Amino acid sequence: MTATAPAAAAATRYPELTVAGSPAAMGEQIGEALGEQIRGFDAIALERVRLSVDVSRERALQVAGRCVEDVGGYAPHMLVELEGMSRACGVSVEALMLLQIRNQLQPDSGRGRGMAPADSGCTAFALSDEITGGGGVAGQNWDNDPALDPFTVVLTRRPDDAPAFMSVTQAGLIAYLGVSEAGIGVCMNTLPAPARPYGVPHYFTVRGIYEARSLEEAVDAVDRASRAIPANILLSTPEGPADLEVTVDAVHVLRDDDGDGVVTHTNHCVHPDLAPINRDFPELIESGPRLCRVDELLAACPRPVTRPRLQAILSDHQDHPRSICRHPNDDPVTGYWTSVWSLIVEAGAGRLHLSRGNPCEHPYETYELN
Repeated sequence: MTATAPAAAAATRYPELTVAGSPAAMGEQIGEALGEQIRGFDAIALERVRLSVDVSRERALQVAGRCVEDVGGYAPHMLVELEGMSRACGVSVEALMLLQIRNQLQPDSGRGRGMAPADSGCTAFALSDEITGGGGVAGQNWDNDPALDPFTVVLTRRPDDAPAFMSVTQAGLIAYLGVSEAGIGVCMNTLPAPARPYGVPHYFTVRGIYEARSLEEAVDAVDRASRAIPANILLSTPEGPADLEVTVDAVHVLRDDDGDGVVTHTNHCVHPDLAPINRDFPELIESGPRLCRVDELLAACPRPVTRPRLQAILSDHQDHPRSICRHPNDDPVTGYWTSVWSLIVEAGAGRLHLSRGNPCEHPYETYELN
């Protein structure tokens, strides 16, 4: 099948693309339609990483080449898609893999604490059907580098042999935040914890989640990978909300244990077995206060919790500019980060609501999978 070309983007809306078919065909369609964005992302990706990690391109490509082998063992069909993308856009497979491993690169010097650079500092939640009154919902702000906005698209993939899914993503990534037709909504944030330089990059295990049809299959998609970095993945699933605190050694699943229909996460470990990690790694952009704040705001919401209420929570400015809705500040490492987008996922409906920029300043646009 032929890809649907990207729609012209209004100021508040991301370009959209739909591709379908075999892995090779989808890769070629993406590379052909989004070649300019992929090449642009490739041109600045390492430069942006170097704002926080002193790594050479030679070293980065060496890690990328090793991870090509890791992906080939984990999910060969995903590597076939990258190869198709490479042929169509003129960016090498190793350079495309570099886009996937930005968050696992470590300094050339070897000095450091074995922790990957922060990928994003996000405030996220997942809510049950019972408290929304209309299906499971997940949401978050994506606090990150605003320089990535020009390379961001809403991309729908319709594989021949797996659930279709729609994600908001930088062009060239194998998967990112979004929703599948199996009713699984995916939000993510950085989890400061031990890392290693090689392994299956995080984005490929996320792609595995989109290929799942249940929470059990989603957990297995992550657990069976030899992972390079920790990460947190907040899910809305047909079985209810769940959070996966993923380390290089294990996947710890957090559920709605108190029965309030709410699971939240920011950027530190919550599972009791992982609590000691928080003593060893510095807090990422006020993770503790943000978690307390989102819990407080959700607890105060009348039931059923409506989408306008959730949008207001994601626009909250307590402790501005270091707030849930994040704005530039004087932090020497992450002060340029902002809430590049804000996302609400209606998982059962196959729908994304997405602000292009801080939600306090920009409207949410709606994107439909089905």
